[in-house]
Amino acid sequence: MGFEVDEDILQDFLVEASEILEQLSEQLVTLERQPDDKDLLNAIFRGFHTVKGGAGFLSLTALVETCHKAENVFDILRTGQRRVTSELMDVILRALDTVNAMFAEIQSRQEPTPADPTLLEELSFYCQPEQENETAPSAEAAAPAGNSIESLNEQEYQQMLGELAAEPEQEQAASGSDSDDITDDEFEALLDQLHGAGKHGGVPAETPAADTAADKNTAGGDDELIDDGEFEALLDQLHGAGKGPTATSVPEKSVPASSQPAKAAPDAKPAAPAKAAPPPADTTVRVDTKTLDSIMNMVGELVLVRNRLLSLQSGHENEEITKAVTNLDAVTGDLQGAVMKTRMQPIKKVFGRFPRVVRDIARNMKKEIELEMVGEDTDLDKNLVEALADPLVHLVRNSCDHGIELPEEREAAGKPRKGVIRLTASQEGDHILLGIEDDGAGMDPEKLKNLAIKRGILDADGAARMSDNEAYNLIFAPGFSTKVEITDVSGRGVGMDVVKTGISSVNGSIFIDSEKGRGTRLQIKVPLTLAILPTLMVVVGEQTFALPLTNVNEIFHLDLTKTSMVDGQLTVVVRNRAIPLFYLQDWLLRGGKRDRKAHGHVVIVMIGNQQVGFVVDGLIGQEEVVIKPLDQLLHGTPGMAGATITSDGGIALILDIAGLIKAYARRYA
Repeated sequence: MGFEVDEDILQDFLVEASEILEQLSEQLVTLERQPDDKDLLNAIFRGFHTVKGGAGFLSLTALVETCHKAENVFDILRTGQRRVTSELMDVILRALDTVNAMFAEIQSRQEPTPADPTLLEELSFYCQPEQENETAPSAEAAAPAGNSIESLNEQEYQQMLGELAAEPEQEQAASGSDSDDITDDEFEALLDQLHGAGKHGGVPAETPAADTAADKNTAGGDDELIDDGEFEALLDQLHGAGKGPTATSVPEKSVPASSQPAKAAPDAKPAAPAKAAPPPADTTVRVDTKTLDSIMNMVGELVLVRNRLLSLQSGHENEEITKAVTNLDAVTGDLQGAVMKTRMQPIKKVFGRFPRVVRDIARNMKKEIELEMVGEDTDLDKNLVEALADPLVHLVRNSCDHGIELPEEREAAGKPRKGVIRLTASQEGDHILLGIEDDGAGMDPEKLKNLAIKRGILDADGAARMSDNEAYNLIFAPGFSTKVEITDVSGRGVGMDVVKTGISSVNGSIFIDSEKGRGTRLQIKVPLTLAILPTLMVVVGEQTFALPLTNVNEIFHLDLTKTSMVDGQLTVVVRNRAIPLFYLQDWLLRGGKRDRKAHGHVVIVMIGNQQVGFVVDGLIGQEEVVIKPLDQLLHGTPGMAGATITSDGGIALILDIAGLIKAYARRYA
């Protein structure tokens, strides 16, 4: 490939191919469950075909070769000459992995590595109609050296080009439908989308997009524009002199009616009349994420100014100022919401990879697992989508490995052979709730406690007082694993610790519940966005601190003389439940422990399903803050998530609740 091609064309290919490859991963797993779905077979065929066409236009021969063979497999499948089998799907999924690896190299502006010859050999086998008692090629068999595009002689190369030119006609004949035809306006709109209205990159209006790509390849990837005479010569080279595509030989999908040659065959269909209405203007625009982040930062600064003006206005009774500040408050809120929407992405960006993950694990572990997904269109901040990807993969893999039993075990327990994993996503207020639920073996709290004692994580007395829900949370302890045998999927005791750390890093929380023999349910709660954080502003000593509101459960005023000590830990009883109590002044102020007052405000926070009480000196109230990173000198300070400017113009540190407890709880118990 020559990376000197037009960058806009390359970017268009990368965007389109990325979306297609994401869809293919989910579509292929669905096809294995619905092998007779003709629409799905056609959709997958078109996916590989489209990626191949774009790759051919850019002279990405290695990618063209792999996509071409995968496309041929689905041409055989959709015409009923072969059945979908698990073995065939293994090969196709490996081919998709190879295509994805090549695509990643192209994104990095590297020449794609050719596919493994063994894979190409297996694809070639499945490109043939199914035979009785056939034997698939072994994984060790190497493909002949002459199979690559680079090794074709001139005659073979011309034959392949002829096949490529005929493929659109074969595709329409096989599908038996013209439902994919596009109109003149749609064709013009596609050109406008690629090159801008009225700027079709110098390609004549009569030139079909597919033929243009083929012509470019035939011409050796030359980027220079060609005139009509050169174009006709290339058509003659492809089809033979005087045998270019006519209205009868080229389907409307490839050549719009208005683009057909003037000298059509006698029995050609009459060209469709051109529509007077112009194509609809493109209403979308691609914006770099750095630009969005910059706009979001400016909106954050505007929020700080808004907060400051609201604070100043409360001390004045000027009606005009009040109206102006109120109007600014409303406009700032609307602007904040609008900018946040531009950063939103559907959770499907993460969910889309799980059908493949579950399929591969189930096949590897000889299990039968069905994946259900609900709420894939739920939107959340793009940074959260990226941050949640790895934790969710860990949880889904954990459900497949630890949760769902082998079919024989499920049958013996009176369950269906096939286990079910259910992924859900929904928005509740300014938070997103994600659920991972399975109907597997569940967890035994006593077994978890015994394992924790054995590994020194817990003592016997602590285990005896621990509730079942607290026992379930032991799986998040570093190095804790219930797996006796280490496998490729789990058993090393690092996955769930990483999950909790990852979720805490985005100000999220995780709740776990389980029932032995019935299954396990995990619920993750994360904020809609990371840019602006709702907090509870509190006073400790003479300093202001911000507690993320997502962690705050309740607040009350307490007579601190009514506390008690349990095993050396200060506790307070709230609704018949003992909650550990800590003075934030002991952790946050210089000098450690100080004289404790008889009365104080207690803020109950939630860490997972564990409640902890913090004693503070004063409450300011709820406030939306913009998170600012700490200075390099303060990086790594335990329990500090960042800083912000308060409504009165001061500076407040934003507390990381989980980090605080981890760093200080044992020291100041």
